[in-house]
Amino acid sequence: QVQLVESGGGLVQPGGSLRLSCAASGSIFVINTMGWYRQAPGKQRELVAAITRGGTTNYADSVKGRFTISRDNGKNTVYLQMNSLEPEDTAVYYCSVATYKTYWGQGTQVTVSS
Repeated sequence: QVQLVESGGGLVQPGGSLRLSCAASGSIFVINTMGWYRQAPGKQRELVAAITRGGTTNYADSVKGRFTISRDNGKNTVYLQMNSLEPEDTAVYYCSVATYKTYWGQGTQVTVSS
């Protein structure tokens, strides 16, 4: 059993920044890929960013140049630094961690509004 605890969401004005954190605990052996997904009301869940254990990253086109994903393998933690936030970034953000199967965080709300 693996638990993921997300934090860092909140309300921010356009152009602002937030940093999301996701810490995994429990029966963890080796975490392969860690990532962040988001889902806005009425829209499908989409991949925001992902990072392999070796540090290879990929991003959704909509966030390239604004968001940065990173991880601390020793702490089993993944981060998402979000800069230049836009109203379109408003969504519930979910952490995903892949071991021999995939686990999901509880979600954290990010709201970008004036």
